[in-house]
Amino acid sequence: MAKPDVSYVKKTMAEIVGFISSAMEKIDDEQVERMIKTLIDAYNKGNKVLVMGAGRSGLVARAFAMRLMHLGFHVYVLGETITPSIGNGDAVVAISGSGTTRLIVTAAETAKRNGAKIIAITSYPESDLGKLADIVVVVPGRTKKAPPYIDYFSRQILGIHEPLAPLGTLFEDTTVVFLDGVIVELMRRLGKTEEDLTQKHANVEL
Repeated sequence: MAKPDVSYVKKTMAEIVGFISSAMEKIDDEQVERMIKTLIDAYNKGNKVLVMGAGRSGLVARAFAMRLMHLGFHVYVLGETITPSIGNGDAVVAISGSGTTRLIVTAAETAKRNGAKIIAITSYPESDLGKLADIVVVVPGRTKKAPPYIDYFSRQILGIHEPLAPLGTLFEDTTVVFLDGVIVELMRRLGKTEEDLTQKHANVEL
């Protein structure tokens, strides 16, 4: 029986790990500090935090919102029926690799008009989202689109060095790891322990 060939699984995993390691050095500490201070300010004042993203970025947003809830934040996710109005003093975390996702840009514009502080997480600080945000954390992502006239795996064989991970995977994976790091920093500054998070964890589950 032939040995299974799952080489692309491990190659892609290695590529993603390497990309995140490289991206870690490119994320601006000052912008991260501003993001953390804004979130802590919302926490201390009992203000709301709205987290938003579309598609897979929306799943990253939900994961971040869950951890903020565990920390005791008044946190909501765009599109949920229980999400209240957003206003002065509230914080919005908007995630969009391109910074042009219309739903996210429009929602951020509305939140800003109502007095919320906008934190954008994007690969493009000069995008529509980046320009309207109060704080922009630039998370690197895929910058090249595949040539449409050459098959995906043929490009790899030919040595056309395009990421194995398709579409926005590198941005999304890097962002989820970055935001997990933000959670740990928030834990440290707020004096929270893993036991504190456990007490907030759902105890009625499917």
